Amino acid sequence: MRRPRGEPRRLLLDAARTLFARQDYRSTTTREIAAAAGVTEHLLFRHFGSKAALFREALVLPFTSFVDEFGQTWQSVVPEETDEQELTRLFVGQLYDVLVKHQGLLLTLMASEALSEDELADTGIADVRRALRVLGRISAEGMNLRGLRSDHPDLPAHSTVAMIAGMAALRSTYFGTKPPSREVIVDELIQAILHGFLHRND
Repeated sequence: MRRPRGEPRRLLLDAARTLFARQDYRSTTTREIAAAAGVTEHLLFRHFGSKAALFREALVLPFTSFVDEFGQTWQSVVPEETDEQELTRLFVGQLYDVLVKHQGLLLTLMASEALSEDELADTGIADVRRALRVLGRISAEGMNLRGLRSDHPDLPAHSTVAMIAGMAALRSTYFGTKPPSREVIVDELIQAILHGFLHRND
């Protein structure tokens, strides 16, 4: 029976996300991804051209798109009219969901020092680093709006992303098969961020 139009592409993206979450970029082969998707390796290359391009679309684009969209949201913020907790909830909740769904990105980021410059460019890891710099800039602007000073104003943003990423990546290690609900985890992260970073003394 003929598959619906676009179905092989969706199957390949889903299989790639699953396999990249179990093993890093270099350890995952296109043959394994194609087999998990139930399609031929030839079809994988026809749709994506390379493993790196598949990785970029499956895992990197959701993260960089989130950062770009949040950056646009940030640009529209009017400090006097903004609920700090709601803005934090928007950021934490959406980033947590992206990282839970795309854990293979975290695994590859942790092993990215072993990648060549070409692999960093082709997979989009360089784009992730650009996105992290955007978050660092937003962090610095947020601290400035609140009159907070720091020799490293980008560190709160990087620390925040690291904390959210750690919770997304290590949920099963921390909690086994019965983790707290998504809402409970997000609430805890919000409290840690607000009281740990935004309301500290000089």
